[in-house]
Amino acid sequence: MSWKVAGWELPSSVCCIIRVNDLKSGKVKELVYQKRSAAQTKVNQLLSTPDVEFTVVDHESIHHLSPATTNDIEDF
Repeated sequence: MSWKVAGWELPSSVCCIIRVNDLKSGKVKELVYQKRSAAQTKVNQLLSTPDVEFTVVDHESIHHLSPATTNDIEDF
């Protein structure tokens, strides 16, 4: 049951997949990376882009990230 609920499997040729959700337009884009350095560069770019949320999936984990807004920072 746990494999069906939280199961995913990437081919060995894929380092990670990044799914980008543009909050303004509602468009979703899926990016596939073979090299970790290219994926890290894209994540750094997305963190500085307003109005996007993204999910990074690799062989071990899933991470959902969204850049902080000034309102989020003021709440701390």
